Amino acid sequence: MQSAETVLNVLRDRGRRGLPCNELYRQLFNPQMYLLAYGRLYSNHGAMTPGVDGETVDGMSQAKIQRIIDALRHERYRFAPVKRVHIPKKNGTMRPLGLPSWSDKLVGEVIRLLLEAYYEPQFSARSHGFRPRRGCHTAFSEVANTWTGTTWFIEGDIARCFDALDHSVMLGILGENIHDNRFLRLLRNMLQAGYLEDWIWNATLSGAPQGGVVSPILSNIYLDRLDRFVETVLIPEYTRGGRRAFNPEYKRVQARMVRARRCGDRDAVRQLRKQLRRVPSVDPQDPLYRRLRYVRYCDDTLLGFTGPKAEAEQIKQRLAAFLRDDLKLELSQDKTLITHAHTQAAKFLGYEITVQRNDSKIARGGRRNVNGSIALRVPLTVIKAKCTPYLSLDPRLDSSCHFLVHFFDEDRSCR
Repeated sequence: MQSAETVLNVLRDRGRRGLPCNELYRQLFNPQMYLLAYGRLYSNHGAMTPGVDGETVDGMSQAKIQRIIDALRHERYRFAPVKRVHIPKKNGTMRPLGLPSWSDKLVGEVIRLLLEAYYEPQFSARSHGFRPRRGCHTAFSEVANTWTGTTWFIEGDIARCFDALDHSVMLGILGENIHDNRFLRLLRNMLQAGYLEDWIWNATLSGAPQGGVVSPILSNIYLDRLDRFVETVLIPEYTRGGRRAFNPEYKRVQARMVRARRCGDRDAVRQLRKQLRRVPSVDPQDPLYRRLRYVRYCDDTLLGFTGPKAEAEQIKQRLAAFLRDDLKLELSQDKTLITHAHTQAAKFLGYEITVQRNDSKIARGGRRNVNGSIALRVPLTVIKAKCTPYLSLDPRLDSSCHFLVHFFDEDRSCR
């Protein structure tokens, strides 16, 4: 048997070159893959959480791995129903969480390793959720560094994404590159294993269980179609122009300042310079200039658009239509918003994102170096919640915390 790293490297190379996988199921017979999966799972807190059969990582052995491989070799392995519990969400509602058995976790981790190795080189660079060497920091870095001058934010949130993944669409997407019916049948059995709630079996007609180790990679494979649609259809259509046209008013004030400087009128130059700093140097309403930018973290999407609001509405409608018609998903009406970038803030991954505007901050060369740049802000409610435990401990801390909250509130109102 080849080592686990050799198998994964071969799959990465095939994924990078866009070659199909014809014998992926045979890789489930490799004991080295299960040892690698065990090394990634045994230290997690959930490894000792029992599923419906009470099995945990305790008592793990190579004999158990061999029994799993024998069952898979003869296609007799069956995923047990997951144990469903409910955990609270921030908005007060409850979220279902699936707790699979230990053997299912182990097999699921091997499947995740194989799928991640093959599909990771094919994923979009604008996808940051549940991917190696990517996360919230890389998503925010992309927004902060490349979204300068954004006018509208389009916040997209897919309603009940993990629970709404269509099994037929998922298997169809996987079947395009994985030409192995045994592997696809195993995934179908995993998706349709059902769940136990109050010891009553319920069928899973759609979705992947939250809590399953394969669910994040399956959701990324599923939503990669959305990334491709935005990158190949929406962005080319709503991006045009090399740069904005110069603002005629800015040129007129600049010419008057040049004439005043030639005449030696220093007071006029000083007043015209102040006026110049209040006028945009480029035309903010240039009809020949458009920019559309996109970032996704799992089921949370954010688009930044430079252009009129009417076109931002069109982008939102086309995004919702694609999700509904092609992926059988729905955008959450409560969380899918169009936000003005200068006067409001878009909420993304717990932060508030806005575009700064301040004519008084001047760089050394005389340019306004803040206007149009992205600002990432901690929500005021989070600041107040963090300060609350300290308010009653010491009067000096009390006044300091109130000053901190007041400072951030004033800073937001100025911007």
